[in-house]
Amino acid sequence: MGSAVAGAVVLLAVGAVVGTQAVTDARTRPLPPDVSVPTDAYAVQLVSGSCLAELPADGEVGRVRVVPCSEAHAAQVVTQYAFDPAGVWPGQDGAHARVARACVLSDEEVAAGVRLVTWAPTRSGWSDGDRTGLCVAVPTSPVTGSFVDGTVAPAEGAATPSG
Repeated sequence: MGSAVAGAVVLLAVGAVVGTQAVTDARTRPLPPDVSVPTDAYAVQLVSGSCLAELPADGEVGRVRVVPCSEAHAAQVVTQYAFDPAGVWPGQDGAHARVARACVLSDEEVAAGVRLVTWAPTRSGWSDGDRTGLCVAVPTSPVTGSFVDGTVAPAEGAATPSG
């Protein structure tokens, strides 16, 4: 009887570890560049092409609402910056500076008032292995389409950006 209880405890412990790993994997698994349905995702799941319903407030980014790029959206991830996996934490300002150097807009995007926001790993994220920075394009009003493939256009009913 004692060995059956001990075996059950071991199975429960293994199940908890496997379950925790499955949740962690789901939270870090990259999304496709253009989702087919609106999806709540963690920032570490975003890739170049991810369209964001809203731009979160400045500061640490947790979860965001990712929408199909064919729907109106307020921002889009346009570039990813890969830090050296063995690199030393550069500090928050240093991380943002490195990501910013990888962010580039076209002359047309600049003229239309599009701005770039950088998202860089935090110290905590770096400790957990996050080594990806993101460049997020933010137009002056909602758009549809994609900055990545050049199909971006003002969303229906949105004011046309002026330069």
